[in-house]
Amino acid sequence: MVKTKIAVLISGGGTNLQALIDAQESGVIRSGEIALVISSNPGAYGLKRAENAGIPTAVVSKKQAGSQEAFEGEMLRILEENGIEMIVLAGFMQILSADFVRHYEKRIINVHPSLIPSFCGKGCYGLKVHEMALDYGVKVTGATVHYVNEVPDGGQIIMQRAVAVEENDTPEILQKRVMAEAEWQILPMSAEKVAARLMKEKEEMKSTYQIDDIGTLLAENAYPGRGIVIGQSPESRKAVCAYFIMGRSENSRNRVFTLKDGELFTEPFDPSKVKDPSLIIYAALRSFERKLIVTNGDQTDTVYDFLKEGKTFEEALETRQFEPDHPNFTPRISGIISMDDAAFAYKMSILKSEDPEGIRCGRYTYSYEPEPGLGHFIHTYECDGNPLPTFQGEPERVEIPEDIDSFAKTLWDSLNEDNKISLYVRYTDPADGSYEERLINKNA
Repeated sequence: MVKTKIAVLISGGGTNLQALIDAQESGVIRSGEIALVISSNPGAYGLKRAENAGIPTAVVSKKQAGSQEAFEGEMLRILEENGIEMIVLAGFMQILSADFVRHYEKRIINVHPSLIPSFCGKGCYGLKVHEMALDYGVKVTGATVHYVNEVPDGGQIIMQRAVAVEENDTPEILQKRVMAEAEWQILPMSAEKVAARLMKEKEEMKSTYQIDDIGTLLAENAYPGRGIVIGQSPESRKAVCAYFIMGRSENSRNRVFTLKDGELFTEPFDPSKVKDPSLIIYAALRSFERKLIVTNGDQTDTVYDFLKEGKTFEEALETRQFEPDHPNFTPRISGIISMDDAAFAYKMSILKSEDPEGIRCGRYTYSYEPEPGLGHFIHTYECDGNPLPTFQGEPERVEIPEDIDSFAKTLWDSLNEDNKISLYVRYTDPADGSYEERLINKNA
């Protein structure tokens, strides 16, 4: 199981940080790993503690940043670059905004040197808290670890520990006792509790949103029909698109892919054998401005024409439905990649019969933000059969490799040898639109 990556935010000596480091070494913290220490103060001794423990550090000064927005923006950038999943505030002398907290909701914890709700809130920090406790005359104080929200010290309590106030206590003496008997004990235990929860959630999400090996999916399916894969390469972050066709009848197998001016077409391999060209001959992939359209039929042209008129992918497909090839009623599957500068997003659609008679058409569209190394795979049929069973559920999550040749080979080699016909793969750089492509035809 992959541990939760923790960042500790400090401003001073780092005694609470040291307690966390010691707890990690002793095994109290076992579900998380301190992967980063950020200090708001370049002179904080806590940075030395982190360095001694071999933990990467960063300094983000609010004064140098110039504003709260810039200060938090830089911290968020560093946290995201380091893949941080959880934050521990350990003597961090800055109040975080509601916008910042929302990025890590229920994933930021703080230790406060009192039994909340006593002696807490804005202005209550450090030695001041113990001065307030002594002035008020309490006999018991302590420490609290709580989730951080938009209200200072206002988040849900995770753990508390009481500490007795003794007759001759000064604020300094009481502070040391609260740290030793409460803060340094409950902060690591709370960090472990939250890290364990996040690790469990991550594992549950992984099982729910698992990424499949597309080679295995194809090898185990003799007849997925026609298929579209769209996603993002893991390192170069290119927009990846693949389209393949299969066939069982002589008419279906009498096809090849051809390229004309950057567009992909299905054409007859032997024109003399064509029986019904309407469902097997079409433009499979076309471009319009910064958009790439790929479909399993002549709805490619429908989408292209609608985009030219300033209309949308969805509006175009509202005018179409599944293919009229009774009793299969082959779904129409479509995808579109929209590129903008160095970024892109993509959508996938399936139009399929909702009943055995082909009376009602279900229209389903899925929108995705790209994720490195992840793609989505939609195909026309669940498997072989008579009639052919329509694809069910959402597009499958599949792994996208960095190398186009590796991806093309995996796809082609995994498709059923008897039924595969043609494959096309394109890797596009969204920054400038340049691309690599691979085309394989069984009918050479």
